[in-house]
Amino acid sequence: MSTEEDSPFIHHLQQLQNQDRGAIATLRHSLAFAPGDYPKAYPYVERFVGRDWHALDARRLARYAIAGLFAMHPVRHSHSLAAALGHLFASKQRPSLELRFLALLEADAESVMNHLCQAVSLLATEGRGFDHALLLKDLCTALDERAAPEWRDRLKRQWARDFYRASSAADDSLARTASPSNTTTD
Repeated sequence: MSTEEDSPFIHHLQQLQNQDRGAIATLRHSLAFAPGDYPKAYPYVERFVGRDWHALDARRLARYAIAGLFAMHPVRHSHSLAAALGHLFASKQRPSLELRFLALLEADAESVMNHLCQAVSLLATEGRGFDHALLLKDLCTALDERAAPEWRDRLKRQWARDFYRASSAADDSLARTASPSNTTTD
């Protein structure tokens, strides 16, 4: 599944954000339930669920998860959730942020949503966005209890790379701006 296939769904969420605050409140409230288990969210998501997808299909669950996370924090950016967290970690230098990220990496399909809600809440507090369509694609693997372990491991390695590259790039940028300029004296 490509990000392009998910564009209509993300566009739909953006339209809801702009036109239907009640729908956004419903989707945000859906985070209190397992993805796809809150009937009041069905009118906003089910039309984007494939006809042949069963109730526990990871693609369906991922759409419900993204709908809730988008409703919680609709700020978009071109980088991944992990990269956004990496930038936040570099700017705040709080070890607890890295520990939360590591807990997200260790989460299984059943508990990943709790960790994602915490991560998105941290980003929302700082006004940092992420690519919702990319996270939707990733969640199709992360929420799939039947996914091959190597697929999940590959996703976790990608998230780790994004996080640590973003945090080290931000560290390098901060170091360059904090260092005194090279001037010569005669």
